[in-house]
Amino acid sequence: MQIRDLPYSDPGDPDVRSGPHLLLWLGRNQLRGQLKAMSWGLLHQCSLAGFPPAVGLAVQAVVDRSGSRLAWAGGLIAALGILMAVGDTMLHRAAITNWITAAARLQQLLARKTAELGSALTRRVAAGEVVAVSTGDVEKIGWFVEALSRFAAAVAALVLICAGLVLYLPSLGILVALAVPLLALAVLPLLPRATRRADLQREKAGKATELASDTVAGLRVLRGIGGEELFLGRYRRASQEVRTAAVHSARMWSLISAIQVLLPGVLLISLVVYGAVLARDGRIGVGQLVTVYSAATLLLFPLRHVEEIAMAYSFSRPSARRAVRVLSLRRTDRPSTVDAAPTGDLYDPATGLLAPAGLFTAVVCGDPDEAGRLAERLGGHAHNDTDPHTGSDTTAGTTTGGSTGAERNASGAAGHQPPSVLLGGVPLDELRLASARTAVLVQDKDPVLLSGTLRDLLDVPSSGRVSAEEALSAARCGDVLASLARASVATDGDPMSARITERGRSLSGGQRQRLALARSLVTDPEALVLDEPTSAVDSHTESRVAAGIKELRRGRTTVVFASSPLLLDLADRVALVHRGTVVAVGTHRELLRGEPRYRAVVTRETDEEIADPNGGNAPRTIEEVEERA
Repeated sequence: MQIRDLPYSDPGDPDVRSGPHLLLWLGRNQLRGQLKAMSWGLLHQCSLAGFPPAVGLAVQAVVDRSGSRLAWAGGLIAALGILMAVGDTMLHRAAITNWITAAARLQQLLARKTAELGSALTRRVAAGEVVAVSTGDVEKIGWFVEALSRFAAAVAALVLICAGLVLYLPSLGILVALAVPLLALAVLPLLPRATRRADLQREKAGKATELASDTVAGLRVLRGIGGEELFLGRYRRASQEVRTAAVHSARMWSLISAIQVLLPGVLLISLVVYGAVLARDGRIGVGQLVTVYSAATLLLFPLRHVEEIAMAYSFSRPSARRAVRVLSLRRTDRPSTVDAAPTGDLYDPATGLLAPAGLFTAVVCGDPDEAGRLAERLGGHAHNDTDPHTGSDTTAGTTTGGSTGAERNASGAAGHQPPSVLLGGVPLDELRLASARTAVLVQDKDPVLLSGTLRDLLDVPSSGRVSAEEALSAARCGDVLASLARASVATDGDPMSARITERGRSLSGGQRQRLALARSLVTDPEALVLDEPTSAVDSHTESRVAAGIKELRRGRTTVVFASSPLLLDLADRVALVHRGTVVAVGTHRELLRGEPRYRAVVTRETDEEIADPNGGNAPRTIEEVEERA
């Protein structure tokens, strides 16, 4: 795989049993690139190892006053220099290619997992951790993959040099061959402590990143309550903890580096002293001593790769463990047997909620959290997504200990999955994931706007029946478009080319909500589920937005979770959900007249007013109810 061939058509199925298994899987999937880099590394290291004999021949030629042998030795040195330069250049090229392609493979796997899990991902893994894995951790893992081939070449070079020295001059070669393994393994006792310190540093850095992300996301709220200094102090303490952990980790690695310098220095001194004694006694020649000394000196270069691979592994292992935590998350979907998205009524057997095909259905829940869980169920997202690390079920709607009575009755024993939502009589669990998401789209109460232009925001997979202009008009985004056009000078007044900042923070809550609604309307799914789509707008705008939704979605199934009388009065059908079960169905005005629990939610009546609906403060007309709401 070359960089120009990225991205991968299929990044593969990673081994997520543990962090080391993931690192091994990445290296195995790049075996060709690893062998290529190792080959260039061997050329570089062997060329480097050829210098000592060539220098020894040159020195001996000078001692013997042989011009021909000196010229031959000079030519050999020049050839080795060229080979070393070529090998080093190509090794760097191949190793960096391995780094980038491994990082790209991992990023594709993370992106695929994010798309597969959707909103369930951030309920099970903190957003800051996801950011850390997809940025810094990917880089550390790529570093290990890149260093692996250079380490393999260095080990091969060490073996070749030691074997050559033993054959060339056994009296000194054996000393070098025995000392090199000790030098390479001397730092092993320190690696566990260095690894623990690196893990601690990464853990604290991840927490600091998560805190910074949360602070930036809530900056507007913090300013409103004067909490900037409080959160600034928290981040300052977190960053100091990261700094302290980094210093402790650096001290350990400095000690390891010092040992890697000290012990080879002791070897060289011993080698020179012993070799000088042998040369004085006439047992070896001066050229032989120079050759062995030069070879021992050059052994320091491949030995450095031993330290590098230890450091790379120590830093990449916690990164790989965090990546495995994300990649090992699974959805417990049933086997998909239906390809095409069906049409028809949307029905939830667990609650008894029915949204007839082609109608505008409103759902009223007294508990906002219950409404959110039900909205997710209608989208086919309420699966038993069990965390493999904790064994807990963390999916909205079926969280252990948090299911409603109706859900528990429908699911039977604890831990059983409730019956799937049906669309046209077909369980959403039996649809392929892409088909299910095409058939039913859920917009939650806090939708996210991605950074980019407004045109990019509305450029989403859709049926093609609804244009961006129609969706913006239905969501009553005229003032938003005018604001974007005025704020962006570089777009020549074209609001579709205006830039939207990250998560739409430059917009008000109502503007963000309406743009997100327009994005959902553009997709034009078979069934659209909206959770409080007008909670952040004023009453006048809410009425116009509700009318726009109904008009644009005419003939299509639409489910809106809301408690606003302005929106409920426009619905073709209203269902009241109480304690996990649909307890009443009708129009808004019918339910106001005949269902006290409905009035309690919509008009905010107290228990006394419910018990005495004709009391002095109770609303007596629809107009009074709507005015009070």
